[in-house]
Amino acid sequence: MSQLELELDEIIIERPDTEQNLSADKGYTGEPAQKAIKDRNYIPHIKQRGEEIQEKKDNPLFKCRRWIVEVTHSWFNRFRKLLVRYEKLTKTFEALLHMAAAIIAFRKTGVIYG
Repeated sequence: MSQLELELDEIIIERPDTEQNLSADKGYTGEPAQKAIKDRNYIPHIKQRGEEIQEKKDNPLFKCRRWIVEVTHSWFNRFRKLLVRYEKLTKTFEALLHMAAAIIAFRKTGVIYG
């Protein structure tokens, strides 16, 4: 919570003047976080404790939603060379990040050539 306002203020992509949706975890349920989110024209979407568990009980086909950032970190963490960062040069590390992203995208498309 301590970095929420700074994080929202430092977004470098221009946002339209209309309200935007913002998904957050349970750590942002308090009034100060809600106020910070709403003051910056975001609509907060925060699941309360037990909501996913209850929804899973009510609907057996319901799958818990992992946040995009967490999933992306998980995909990149499968590349041990990136996880430990053996590379000394920034250019080399960045090139490996691009290669990993290309491999991830290729695997997710499910297209097999040849």
